[in-house]
Amino acid sequence: MFDHIPTERPSTPLLDTINSPADLRLLEEKQLEDVAEQLRAYLLYTVGQTGGHFGAGLGVVELTIALHYVMKTPEDRLVWDVGHQTYPHKILTGRREQMHSIRQLDGLSGFPKRSESDYDTFGVGHSSTSISAALGMALSSELTDAQRKCVAVIGDGAMTAGMAFEALNHASHAASDMLVILNDNNMSISKNVGGLANYFSKIWASKTYTALREGSKRVLTKIPQAWELARRTEEHMKGMVSPGTLFEELGFYYVGPIDGHDVHRLVHDIRNMLEIKGPKLLHIITRKGKGYAPAENDPVGYHALNKIEPKKADTVVTATKPLTHKKTKYQDVFGQWLCDTAAEDPTLIGITPAMCEGSGMVEFARRFPDQFHDVAIAEQHAVTLAAGLACENLKPVVAIYSSFLQRAYDQLVHDVALQNLDVLFAIDRAGLVGEDGPTHAGSYDISFLRCIPNLILAAPSNENECRQLLSSAYHHNGPAAVRYPRGTGPGTTIQTENQQLPVGKGHTVREGKRLCILNFGVLLPQALEVAEKYNFSVCDMRWVKPLDQNLLFEQAANHEYLVTLEENAVAGGAGSAVMELLATAGITCPVLPLGLPDYYYEHGTHSQLLAHAGLDTMGIDTSIGGWLNQVQPNDPLIKGL
Repeated sequence: MFDHIPTERPSTPLLDTINSPADLRLLEEKQLEDVAEQLRAYLLYTVGQTGGHFGAGLGVVELTIALHYVMKTPEDRLVWDVGHQTYPHKILTGRREQMHSIRQLDGLSGFPKRSESDYDTFGVGHSSTSISAALGMALSSELTDAQRKCVAVIGDGAMTAGMAFEALNHASHAASDMLVILNDNNMSISKNVGGLANYFSKIWASKTYTALREGSKRVLTKIPQAWELARRTEEHMKGMVSPGTLFEELGFYYVGPIDGHDVHRLVHDIRNMLEIKGPKLLHIITRKGKGYAPAENDPVGYHALNKIEPKKADTVVTATKPLTHKKTKYQDVFGQWLCDTAAEDPTLIGITPAMCEGSGMVEFARRFPDQFHDVAIAEQHAVTLAAGLACENLKPVVAIYSSFLQRAYDQLVHDVALQNLDVLFAIDRAGLVGEDGPTHAGSYDISFLRCIPNLILAAPSNENECRQLLSSAYHHNGPAAVRYPRGTGPGTTIQTENQQLPVGKGHTVREGKRLCILNFGVLLPQALEVAEKYNFSVCDMRWVKPLDQNLLFEQAANHEYLVTLEENAVAGGAGSAVMELLATAGITCPVLPLGLPDYYYEHGTHSQLLAHAGLDTMGIDTSIGGWLNQVQPNDPLIKGL
């Protein structure tokens, strides 16, 4: 058991010999415990150097070793769900010495990625996709007679999503030869892990039992009544001591729950289950953060870890450092607004699909438990639940990450907007998200929301504006959304009283000449830096939909050039909305839309990715200069750019 993160590389002589799973398979089984101990130490060390997810990875060390020891990866297909737990997998599959670069610019991805390794069979970042993907691979194996094994590893949280059960149902119907491993690290499905259950699971995974079962089946199926009686007897016996009845009813051969940290038991059961034909499910019990005491005691708090900075040498203090204002995260701005509003309005209902902590709702859940619903990883259900509540004159607020709202788009359109229901969407993680990469980036919400009738959409430029626009959208009668980024803002003082800003109204932040930057969202500081340098005008538009037509027409009349700025895809974004409105009104004015290009930005710090997208101050400056040189090459304005 570790009680601290190693700051120096630990001694891992056995692990150092493993450069691929083929090397792992050369070891004797009795050596696997030592591999697990060294792998856990190395994982702690590397995450301490880089930051990243590690609680889930610590929980599947033994499982990862057992899978690669038994399976012939990469020929056999191993599909991980979500991907938070795949650091041990990366270490064992030839990327051990690259772990110092994980989630860094141009380094390893924090998730499985097909272009990174042949062992990463399916790219993930969102949950509940593994069974569907592995089923597709299993069907392909059958069609091509490839004789490969296909295994999906899914957590108990991801298993709550409807997509997982859709895949289970199809796998049963297709009778595909695949193994699903249910990694239960929260004991949310069943706590039945007593001695009797453990004893029977050993029997059910044994070769003797499976051979006897299959032999009896061949005989008894010729006598339908006898086979049905035997099948039901087995089913009821399992149901008394096992949570597997549900999976058996879905058509899976179920074994478990077993100890997911017993590497020898895992090797034995996985090997035997892979020999059984048809759909199978192995239920294992693990502990998130296993082997690191602080993470075991606080698995939520240690889901991920920031980089451990080396301690600086003591220095002589020559002057008292001035106190700095601590910036507030946008998620905490939302959380405080939610609590304040709920205190005034008992009809407010807060809903989140498994994002309570990340969305800043912990205090709200504590203070208003009857008005809070965490529906687990079920984004579609979250949105339609909100629609049902709105039908009964309650006021639902759905807190959801931008990239996860994509998963509930039909419900947003069909169940909320089409019926013009009074639901507020608080969209966190809008724009680039940094180290989590493209699977979590909120790059498209403006584009896919602004085309929906009845829906209004706000894009605040700072923390205070975020709070006030949340109030404006909340009191609007109909579907509304407010998008805001991950992390902190510029440090604007937040007015705790709720002041509703007029819907569809922006304001001029800086008066200048010839060119006006129309800002949508949190890139206002960069816009102002460029504007100050060249004496441009800047408008904080606040609303993507409805657009402030009067302000827009005024700026088009008083300026020769317009530039739109947003941390969203240029295609279909706020800039497109501006150009559509001007064109419809018959107003001719050159417009440069600046936003995220038609490109997936990989992981790196948020500032690095902004620079790559040309949305930092230098990039905006350069883009405007290059554009003006194209549209009006002889304009004296260009000389200053």
